[in-house]
Amino acid sequence: VASSSYFLVIALLALASWQTMASDPSPLQDFCVAENSSHVLVNGFVCKDPKDVKAEDFFLAAKLDMPRDTKANKVGSNVTLINVMRIPGLNTLGISLARIDYAPLGENPPHTHPRATEILTVLEGTLYVGFVTSNPDNKFLSKVLNKGDVFVFPEGLVHFQFNPNPYKPAVAIAALSSQNPGAITIANAVFGSKPAISDDLLAKAFQVEKRTVDWLQAQF
Repeated sequence: VASSSYFLVIALLALASWQTMASDPSPLQDFCVAENSSHVLVNGFVCKDPKDVKAEDFFLAAKLDMPRDTKANKVGSNVTLINVMRIPGLNTLGISLARIDYAPLGENPPHTHPRATEILTVLEGTLYVGFVTSNPDNKFLSKVLNKGDVFVFPEGLVHFQFNPNPYKPAVAIAALSSQNPGAITIANAVFGSKPAISDDLLAKAFQVEKRTVDWLQAQF
């Protein structure tokens, strides 16, 4: 019995440590500025020699106070992501930032961040937001947000934002719990993959005719 308890404790500790490592690792030093010129492949980026680190490694003149063009895509939004690729000092710190501009009736379509939880703050306008829980429930949780409101999207769950105002734009700032949160836009991934996913497979998955799938794939 004692032996069984020992192995149970070891298994639980191993599970706990695996879950701890499932997100960005905690830094073991003050900082680890990304050395983008290194050819060494690691999970993240190699650290620059601390003696060579400068204030500019933690700085970006991002002009996040300036409106972005929301007419460049069909969904009417523009995401300005500030991650480790733009600020090397973010390496190992487990955080990034995004400004999101929405045209009238524009949206940030259903997508996921495979490596980050997101907390979003509305700076201007109104947003209708929501996310869907995982299988089997697929519960839909949604809320209308106004200026100054905050909403959280849990890591990995499908979520969206939509500006319901047909006349005025909206702006939000999002913080994400990864230096490189990643984004998978559902429609682009399913209907715009390269090479394309079989239309037979998608027709069966979505319970529609193949010609409908072919038309959707042609949009991407």
